[in-house]
Amino acid sequence: MLLQCVGEDPDGEGLLTTPSRYAKALLFLTEGYQIKLTDIINNALFHEEHHEMIIVKDIEIYSLCEHHLIPFTGKMHIGYIPSDIIIGLSKLPRIAEMFSRRLQIQERLTKEVAGAIMQSLTPQGVVVIMESSHLCMAMRGVQKTGTTTITCCALGSFEEPKVRNEFMSLVGVNRT
Repeated sequence: MLLQCVGEDPDGEGLLTTPSRYAKALLFLTEGYQIKLTDIINNALFHEEHHEMIIVKDIEIYSLCEHHLIPFTGKMHIGYIPSDIIIGLSKLPRIAEMFSRRLQIQERLTKEVAGAIMQSLTPQGVVVIMESSHLCMAMRGVQKTGTTTITCCALGSFEEPKVRNEFMSLVGVNRT
């Protein structure tokens, strides 16, 4: 029906299997609804006497804007200060991926990732910063291709400006 609405012939040679391919692609792009946080963490929590900042930066993110079903892409930077429990480093990008593979808005995505880490690790603090380009702004609407949207969620010790600024400096968000 969508193909017909845009003026295409769904019986055209190149479009015969498009509805099936599109359905499979959409299921893949939204597979985050089928994944549980506990399955991602999978007991990869370790007691460690480390109380300094841990950062995983430049995590590539691909998500679908819930308003237009058009992609937004970018980089996410995650930092936390442990309270005797650390998580396997690969789990942080996996958590980000789980939430990004849902229909999203960037503001919520940033907050959900930070909240999940805070809940799972009970660290001293968590901060998540995301820098993204939204195709819904570039391809339609305002049609500004060079724009970047930056969102931040700072919890616990990262609410203190000194700690937050150290994180931002380390991940390069303050660059000019």
